[in-house]
Amino acid sequence: MDELIVGGVDEAGRGSLIGPLVVAGVSIQSSKVSSLVEAGVKDSKLLSPSSRSSLYDVILGLAKKVYVVEVSPREIDEYVLHGKRLHKLNYLEAKVMAKIICEIEANLVYVDSPDIMCKRFANIIKELVGSNISIVAENYADKKYPIVSAASIIAKVTRDRKIKELEQSYGEIGSGYPSDPKTRAFVKRWLETRGHLPDFVRLSWKSLKRIGSKSLDDFK
Repeated sequence: MDELIVGGVDEAGRGSLIGPLVVAGVSIQSSKVSSLVEAGVKDSKLLSPSSRSSLYDVILGLAKKVYVVEVSPREIDEYVLHGKRLHKLNYLEAKVMAKIICEIEANLVYVDSPDIMCKRFANIIKELVGSNISIVAENYADKKYPIVSAASIIAKVTRDRKIKELEQSYGEIGSGYPSDPKTRAFVKRWLETRGHLPDFVRLSWKSLKRIGSKSLDDFK
């Protein structure tokens, strides 16, 4: 009998103002999950940047498959501002997760659910996947399941690298989250000097209304 392949899917950057939403999937032989734990894999938010970077390479070495999707700010804007379904960003994330699940070749996949109605979120993914893969969606799955923690590390490291690339081109932008004073200052300065917003800033985030003098409606 073939060994069970377990998968985990998580994201980084869902609530950010700048940069992509990064969704990552990792699959591994069930017998190797203990190796993730022994290496120190845990929720990426509990790790330092240097630890995440080191574990990123460990995960790549242990995994059967790793698959990453970057969702651009403009695609997010399209769903949030013009999508026809309820829970628009959740549905976009479910679509991306379904794509990833089809790629990582796992029999059982654990997903960190952004929806408090976890069963509903799992059912949406199942409909999109259209196969017999078992999908378990839970809130805080990145804290409960090492394989989801591994996916969270891949997603976080990938997104952090994208933010660094943007900083190399445009100067300091902070973490990219609206709670970060450096991020808010960058967006306000860009608006004041250029009169528009760049492609790597999400127009659909309400936090833009609190930044600068112009209304969000001017940029949609």
